[in-house]
Amino acid sequence: MELRRARMTVAYDGAGFRGFAANADVSTVAGTMTTAIARVVRHSVELTGAGRTDAGVHGWGQVVSCDLPANTDLGGLSHRVNAMCGPSIVIRSAVWTHEDFDARFSASWRHYRYTILNSPTPSPFLADTAWHVRESLDLALLQLACDPLIGEHDFATFCRRVKVRPGEPERSLVRRVLLARWSRPEPDLLRFEIRANAFCHQMVRSIVGTLIEVGRGRRTAGEVRGMLAARDRGTAGPVAPPHGLCLWEVGYPSGSDG
Repeated sequence: MELRRARMTVAYDGAGFRGFAANADVSTVAGTMTTAIARVVRHSVELTGAGRTDAGVHGWGQVVSCDLPANTDLGGLSHRVNAMCGPSIVIRSAVWTHEDFDARFSASWRHYRYTILNSPTPSPFLADTAWHVRESLDLALLQLACDPLIGEHDFATFCRRVKVRPGEPERSLVRRVLLARWSRPEPDLLRFEIRANAFCHQMVRSIVGTLIEVGRGRRTAGEVRGMLAARDRGTAGPVAPPHGLCLWEVGYPSGSDG
């Protein structure tokens, strides 16, 4: 059977899944999608995702690539998969691309958003997508604490180290952050956005948890640079909960999508 490579942009509510990556023992986004797509096209499917989001983390602009039978109607496929998996998982768009496109390795950057409800009372409508922080947070301090993150650094302080077999070298935790900023889109909402060539495990949530300590006045913005230099996980603040985090967008070089 002739196969063609497809590229899809996918959104999902991560609350009911143990992360994006397929895992035979638990329910995951990729695993659920793979089953649904294979059922529609009647052919085995292997999905590659741009970002391996953790359990409970959401996606709006996750990109996946896979090989499908060349006669697949991508519009019809999206409609049927959305009927089976929605609203928890939906295909926002699906297009044919060139055979060398890889959702993960072709990507230039990933962009995450973290949302915080900063108010004395929680909101039932934001409980699943925003971290509720009661104490008033200083936006100016939060923004100031972002400055040391920009550029290429070893983010060992903010990353969970990957276990390697005896004799294997440690995985590099050097990443290049292109953008890091805070904004207040609504009076009670704070939004952290960060864009990097890649992220390591729990990096964004560790950064957010640490910066919130700065916004609360428990740490100073000047301490962040020292934390980075220390490359010591123990110097960082607590890891922010997963439900406030969303993979918002993935960028690719011009023309790489075919």
